[in-house]
Amino acid sequence: MKKALLLLFLSVFLTKTYAQDYFPINESVQNKSKNYTVFTNATIYVTPTQKIEKGTLLIQDGKVVAVGNNVTIPKNSITVDLAGKTIYPSFIDIYTSFGVEKPKANITRGRDRNPLYDTKRVGYYWNESVRPEVNTYETFKYDQPKAEELLKAGFGVVGTHIPDGIAQGTGILVALNNTENNKQIIANKVTNHFAFTRSALTNQAYPSSLMGMMALLRQMYLDLDWYKKGNSETKDLSLEALANNEKLVQIFATEDKLNSLRAAKIAKEFGLSYVLKGSGNEFERIEEIKNTNAKYIIPISFPEAYDVSNPYLSNQIELADMRFWNQAPTNLKVLSDNGIVFALTTDKLKKTEDFKPNLLKAIKYGFDKTKALEALTTIPAAILGKSNEVGSLKTGSYANFIITSGEVFDEKTVLYENWVQGTKYVVNDVNAKDIRGNYDLTVGKDVYKWKIDGTVDAPKSEITTADAKKLKNTFSVSKNWISLLIKPADTIKSNYSRLTGFIENPGNLSGKAVLSNGDELVWTALKTSAFVAVKDSAKADKPNVIIPTTFPNVAFGDTKKLTAQTLLFKNATVWTNEKEGVLTETDVLIKNGKIAAVGKNLSDASATVIDAKGKHITSGIIDEHSHIAISRGVNESGHNSTAEVTIQDVVNSEDINIYRDLAGGVTISQLLHGSANPIGGRSAIVKWKWGSSPDEMLYKNQPKFIKFALGENVKQANWGIDNPTRFPQTRMGVEQVFTDYFQRAKEYDESWKKFNAASKKGKAPRVDLELQTLAEIINKERFITCHSYVESEILMLMNVAEKFNFRVNTFTHILEGYKVADKMKEHGVGASTFSDWWAYKFEVNDAIPFNGPIMHNEGLVVAYNSDDAEMSRRLNQEAAKAVKYGNISEEDAWKFVTLNPAKLLHIDDKVGSLKVGKDANVVLWSENPLSIYAKAEKTIIDGVVYFDIEKDAEKQNAIAKERSLLIGQMLQEKNKGMNTQQPTRKEKKEYHCDTMEQ
Repeated sequence: MKKALLLLFLSVFLTKTYAQDYFPINESVQNKSKNYTVFTNATIYVTPTQKIEKGTLLIQDGKVVAVGNNVTIPKNSITVDLAGKTIYPSFIDIYTSFGVEKPKANITRGRDRNPLYDTKRVGYYWNESVRPEVNTYETFKYDQPKAEELLKAGFGVVGTHIPDGIAQGTGILVALNNTENNKQIIANKVTNHFAFTRSALTNQAYPSSLMGMMALLRQMYLDLDWYKKGNSETKDLSLEALANNEKLVQIFATEDKLNSLRAAKIAKEFGLSYVLKGSGNEFERIEEIKNTNAKYIIPISFPEAYDVSNPYLSNQIELADMRFWNQAPTNLKVLSDNGIVFALTTDKLKKTEDFKPNLLKAIKYGFDKTKALEALTTIPAAILGKSNEVGSLKTGSYANFIITSGEVFDEKTVLYENWVQGTKYVVNDVNAKDIRGNYDLTVGKDVYKWKIDGTVDAPKSEITTADAKKLKNTFSVSKNWISLLIKPADTIKSNYSRLTGFIENPGNLSGKAVLSNGDELVWTALKTSAFVAVKDSAKADKPNVIIPTTFPNVAFGDTKKLTAQTLLFKNATVWTNEKEGVLTETDVLIKNGKIAAVGKNLSDASATVIDAKGKHITSGIIDEHSHIAISRGVNESGHNSTAEVTIQDVVNSEDINIYRDLAGGVTISQLLHGSANPIGGRSAIVKWKWGSSPDEMLYKNQPKFIKFALGENVKQANWGIDNPTRFPQTRMGVEQVFTDYFQRAKEYDESWKKFNAASKKGKAPRVDLELQTLAEIINKERFITCHSYVESEILMLMNVAEKFNFRVNTFTHILEGYKVADKMKEHGVGASTFSDWWAYKFEVNDAIPFNGPIMHNEGLVVAYNSDDAEMSRRLNQEAAKAVKYGNISEEDAWKFVTLNPAKLLHIDDKVGSLKVGKDANVVLWSENPLSIYAKAEKTIIDGVVYFDIEKDAEKQNAIAKERSLLIGQMLQEKNKGMNTQQPTRKEKKEYHCDTMEQ
């Protein structure tokens, strides 16, 4: 026994000695060991696909010297026999904040809490969320406790950075070498980081929205190009850093599948190659994710099941959230099956030890084990361009590897050691012997049955007497030393027998026992049968039935993408919105996404025939002013002019309000920026193609529009005390903003025309997206939709427009238009208004329900808009109010929500009426569409039926069944003792003109 102890001690001591340098003071006097360490008889994975049985791994000075079956072992080698063990390359996580102090929010409180509109930094970029000059290595501090967590999970190398701002600066590559500080940082600058997040270190107001962040990124890259060409007369340290870091790996943290598409859009515009750090929901838009052609970094932080034991609380959970819990474990398989290259990260895990269980769960749901190993080794190494150094055990690589008891992704496998740069970190004792099995235990004259099970690294003990009584015992094994406390039957509480012994032969254990009375004697345990793993039926359950992904993957999504049909509606009442007027007993043929024919007795052998007798067919409703389906902010309120931002960047294709609009017959909407500033952002005209991607929803080749605003919102009269300092503060100031910006835009446009006329010689003007957009208005290439109420301001903006020789296109939700309808007609502006809103704030006290009809009778193009998620579902009823309040004919009233908004949006050549050759944007109504009893039975866009009232009923039944299935699965999770989360109601923010993002 003493000999065994001595050998064990020498083995540990020698391994430690040759795995590290004890005097890292000065290279000239350092006593470096040149000995080799050789691992023999192991199963070695050189790479995930190169496996060596009974192989040899030779390392020296932190590097792999040789690996294979015929390795020559030098004389000065320390040999470790790993028979029955497996060696893998250590894992790599390239997206962490390891060793980085989280930036503290620099939000000033009290009277000085007002936001900044200009930077106080001198010599840096004008926006403080752009911080590419930040270098992680300058403030990095090695975090040993966190390193040990990662080492225990199998990681040997991590990439880390400071996650703050939009352009976040450079990241470093760190070896988790807990002993040699001078070797820990492998690369000072290896990555360059970006995200859709503001910096916590600034009070600067801009950007306050996602669309503002995207616009800022565009401006930053344009400025970088301009700066690199030598056009700037001053030095900018931020742009210098951007230029210097262009060849680094560019990592963009998107944290959502739609944001990944947005980042990829920026990359495409500027010829960039981002590695996209995703969120785990990529499977929901896998086709679009694949089309980005980007590499990804994917977290495996799966949501916990909801505690649905209370039926009232469970009703608060949205189906999309329940479904995501069910589907999330399949994400890695879906990505892999679609050929998407990705690395894995521990980011977003509540605790590092959840990494392996979550990965095993993904494997249980179909993720290939070899692909998993690649995603943790060779792929992250290749992404960083470090394949020759990390990620494999090829000759010359760092000696970063883990030693396991078997296949690394087996639940029972024990991780023994994690070697990083040749330095050993012990997770579990590699020399631990497997003593599991059934024994006859003899202590003096007493004989017991002793069952040892559990795992090799954490065995469990059960002791019974000859008459099958279980005895209380405490059992542990450390470095092959057994410690066992037994409470004999029928003795006082404090009496225990204490057994110790060293494991030499797992089949025949022995040692010293000290009985409760103090007597000392020898105990023995003879193995009577081997350990047989019993499958735990509570844990070894089959994977849950996975709910099929829908388009979109929320309630009322479709199981497959919808396609255009050939449809023939027979014998309907047809509202053409053309000179033919309303036709009775008329047919409408839809083919190839267009209106193919309108008339009687039509036929088409390829068409699905629909009996529409007694029903009405109209063109689809068009909402000129909507704020639904917008991600992370309808207002970019950071500046008084934000013409550079566009709603097209932030369309949310998964907003349930899209489906609700379709159920109300709406086929097209203009998504407008809010009214927080006089000059807002550019709009998005969308076709509500439910299930399609955001870009697929955008109206093709759409006219260019921008949102302006007048009134109380822009002068901050109703913002409270939080933001009272931004100019303008008065209606006079609003006019001055317009005049100043248009004058600047005019001069900007002239400078470019002069530069181009000179064959682009000399220094180029700086591209300014804001002024470029405003110049388009002056050049009659972009059109203004202006939020308006008060007569005086309406006249003011028309005067400003005429001063710069253009006209305002639309005054939207205009409520005092009836006062100045003649002036509006003279100017040539259209009107989009509310039917009967008034008195909801001071500046609308003069609103009247006859406003729309009066402007119409004056000869203006008049539309009714919603500006509201609820109202947009019943714009047909809003149109009917024009009949009630103004004696407008039904046909003209219907045009208020169809043809007239199409005219205001300059798309009436394609939509807005039922005319042969126009887009098949059609609604089948159960009766007169102006009736409050009318229901949209089918809503069709470009020949695709996106809403069908009969299928809607089927979907509602399917949703109820799906919820029941998912609730059953979640109840099973709770019954198994798995962690659950409490149901919470998600309050969805419905955007209006004045909604401010927090």
